Amino acid sequence: MEWMMSDTDLAAMAPQAGAGRRARGGGGSARRAERTAVSLDTAKFIQRNIPNFEILNDEALEIIEWNAETVLEEIGVNFVENPAALDLWRSVGADVQGERVRIPRGLARKLCATAPRSFTQHARNPERNVEIGGKSLVLAPVYGPPFVRDLEGGRRYATIEDFRNFVKLGYMSKWLHHSGGTVCEPTDVPVNKRHLDMLLAHMTLSDKPFMGSVTEPSRAVDSVDMAKILFGSDFVDQNTVMTSLININSPLTFDGIMMGALEAYARANQAAIISPFIVGGAMAPVTVAGTLTQVLAEVLAGVAYSQMIRPGAPVIFGAFVTSIDMNSGAPTFGTPEAAHITYGAGQLARRLGLPYRSGGSFCGSKLPDAQAAYETANSLNMALLAGVNFMLHACGWLEGGLVSSYEKFVMDADQLGTLHHLAQGISVDANAQAMDALREVGPGGHFLGCEHTQANFKSAFWRSDLLDYKPFETWEEEGARDTQTLAAARVKKQLADYQAPALDEGIREALEDYVARKKASMPDAFI
Repeated sequence: MEWMMSDTDLAAMAPQAGAGRRARGGGGSARRAERTAVSLDTAKFIQRNIPNFEILNDEALEIIEWNAETVLEEIGVNFVENPAALDLWRSVGADVQGERVRIPRGLARKLCATAPRSFTQHARNPERNVEIGGKSLVLAPVYGPPFVRDLEGGRRYATIEDFRNFVKLGYMSKWLHHSGGTVCEPTDVPVNKRHLDMLLAHMTLSDKPFMGSVTEPSRAVDSVDMAKILFGSDFVDQNTVMTSLININSPLTFDGIMMGALEAYARANQAAIISPFIVGGAMAPVTVAGTLTQVLAEVLAGVAYSQMIRPGAPVIFGAFVTSIDMNSGAPTFGTPEAAHITYGAGQLARRLGLPYRSGGSFCGSKLPDAQAAYETANSLNMALLAGVNFMLHACGWLEGGLVSSYEKFVMDADQLGTLHHLAQGISVDANAQAMDALREVGPGGHFLGCEHTQANFKSAFWRSDLLDYKPFETWEEEGARDTQTLAAARVKKQLADYQAPALDEGIREALEDYVARKKASMPDAFI
């Protein structure tokens, strides 16, 4: 447990330094006001100064790579309901029989070579641009749950109001770099129209980067069109302003809807995460090496296809991996097997020269409780060490991804600060060596009042904005609140403090007009 005290307590224990601090002005009340003021700062995306954890040796990596190419050559992959894709594969030398595509050894890897090793995703606020690849780590919130949960309302179907609230919370969260995509599925809006409302929310309620729609190819086109209104057509033509999640129907199946969305984004030079959806024991073998073989085969085929559409289109090597409980059939999270696969997939992605997506605040718990915390902490730290470049589901995930939880969103978002500090590594500059402090204090003294501590105490330790470190008596007097209760209060405060980022009124009106016209052009559909 990290030991922390306020600057007021520090002054009380170190009277010899108190006068000096008072003389410099500010005082405890000013610093308390500074800590409680509304802040819209967003930390810059993480740049790792720590090594990646590499679990596989060269021999193991070469075996997996060889086996993955064997899968592509001998077993093949299915491209279903997409005749144009089959023609394209045939044109580059693949063996196409029906909807089965067998890819000669080396062909997919050769095609993947044109994909960039890293790229910039631009935000409408340039200060919030992110770099995806290399040593960077970009954190984005939960994606896709049809349900939401909060302390007062319990578990319920998500609405567009919930969606907008989560976008606001993401904007207000210091340690989140990205607004994400479908932070929850607004079930009160028709299926064929909800992507328009979701995109509008990301574009107007936040100025962080965001994701486009993939649920139907025409919705990907809408995403690109709306991005051109927000950023300008020429800018979008020349820059990447969206990331999208393209899931593979594991095992080894690429459906026409997802591939159609991929095609739309690749043609527009917008980024796509090519991500197998793996539940070990159900959608992949039960062994780590077997699962990694399948993951690599699927990614190779998907990335190769994106480069056939447009060489140089930005893509991300995705790996969503969990295992299955063999008694209940339910997915499990935070397990050692998932960690092994995530570490190994990171090595494979780096050898392929691609940015890597994996990890998140994964848990199977129904509540933001101890199970959720254990599993989430395991998953977040694993992803940091695995060398993940883009972490979807970094906060808010509950109940195996079925629920976006308000309280867990802010609990996770607070803990993402630890990833930032862990990734900094250990400084050994003159200040970090602290030799002046060691000389000043000497044997038998304490460091609370020394000059080095006074100069560094504000930034020396990561400080939670949520967790309770008060003495027992104070905690009890304040209502003996548990973490979920503290998180519920923080949700209310952040939503009350929210202020929308400025946006040109002409752009806002053009976006709203686009949404209104598209909605009016089609009848409602709820399936």
